[in-house]
Amino acid sequence: MRGWWRHRSLRARLTAAATVVIAAVVAIGAALLLWRVNAAVVAKLDGTITREALSVGAVVRNAGQPQVPRKLSGDTVVQVVDRSGHVVASSANIDGESRLFTFKAPTALANVRIHTVSNVPVGEQAEFRVAVTEVGGSVPYTVYVGRPLDQTIQSTTELAIGLAVGVPALATVLGGITWLLVGLALRPVEVLRQQAAKITVTDLHLRVGVPPTRDELARLAATLNELLSGLDKSLSQQRQFIADAAHELRSPITSLMAQLEVAQIEETQIEETQRRGGGVTPAELAPEVWRLSRLVDDLLTLASLDAAPSAPDVPVDLDDLVFAELQRPRRRTDVTVDVSGVSAASIRGDTSMLTRMVRNLLDNAVRHARSRVEVTLSTEGIEATLVVGDDGPGIPEHKRDEVFERFTRLDDARDRDAGGRGLGLAIVRDVVRAHHGSIGITDNRPGARFIVRLPAAEPA
Repeated sequence: MRGWWRHRSLRARLTAAATVVIAAVVAIGAALLLWRVNAAVVAKLDGTITREALSVGAVVRNAGQPQVPRKLSGDTVVQVVDRSGHVVASSANIDGESRLFTFKAPTALANVRIHTVSNVPVGEQAEFRVAVTEVGGSVPYTVYVGRPLDQTIQSTTELAIGLAVGVPALATVLGGITWLLVGLALRPVEVLRQQAAKITVTDLHLRVGVPPTRDELARLAATLNELLSGLDKSLSQQRQFIADAAHELRSPITSLMAQLEVAQIEETQIEETQRRGGGVTPAELAPEVWRLSRLVDDLLTLASLDAAPSAPDVPVDLDDLVFAELQRPRRRTDVTVDVSGVSAASIRGDTSMLTRMVRNLLDNAVRHARSRVEVTLSTEGIEATLVVGDDGPGIPEHKRDEVFERFTRLDDARDRDAGGRGLGLAIVRDVVRAHHGSIGITDNRPGARFIVRLPAAEPA
């Protein structure tokens, strides 16, 4: 059954489930209807024999002797029994029969008790509903009045047969209607599927049609379009990233190849070259190799951040990282770095990633500062705030989001040695995001101020 269910279409499963539920509900309703109709017919019959029993009792009591009224229907049976249990009067259809009913009447006068009795020698000896009542007076009598249940049973049976045929037919019809309605409801889903199937990795600019309704299908289509937009944007960024990386790698590689070709040409003239002080020396190749190494290192860092956007969860003293990074030698040693505002701050994250973030922020500030860089670190409540400011040219407000994009340099000359590789602040942003923090830029008057907010570690 499970295998059959799993291999059926959604339309078939919904129709089958709805049909089963409908059939069960209709069957229960039919059973309740049958029971209610039978109870109503039997109650009507009980009311009739009750009135007749009381009527016969009144005749016997008023006449002072046992007798049966003649105006009774032909299928009604009546027996009047005295105290000793002998039949003293009966209806014509059971005249001469011995006592047929033995159950006792209720003790209170004018009260009636009803029982179902079988094997009454009238007609086909069907079941009878018999009412009994006690007649008071100088000589007490017990009156039994009964009517057959055959008509009640027959009507109930006919209704049961009709329901047995009608319920499956109704369930089948409703199942067919459900099949059609489910098909109509799922048709927009099939349209969405066909539209989505036409969208490939080269056609992510395409979108699925959003139905004009405001139902779940419209929200599904809107969500699919948002997903496609995100994928399109991500793929475009990856393509741009690859193109920018190729462009950045081409320059140092081309420079190295050119200088190596010169070295190869001059290989036969080494002595003369050395004598004249020319040629290519390792000192000339080292900056290009160093820049290429750092670029590859930045690319690998960004790739690792893209692959694992969440950072490990270990305690890290951010102030120790700041002081450790200040000990690294930098190109511009004439810039003063003020760390008097650095206080203890503990967060949870990855030490190497946070070290890279602090290093890039300090390198960026030192590279652009005229004479001074100010670093502050504080903890307020559940947030640690790191601020790195410089007194350089600053960053225009409309470009403060752009500087965090990969391979973005705002230097007018776009000099790679002065302006960096355009990946440092992109790494900072990705590290901050991996640690569930935020980063922003404000004016330092003059210069730029980078403000990093990270969740502080809970005290032990």
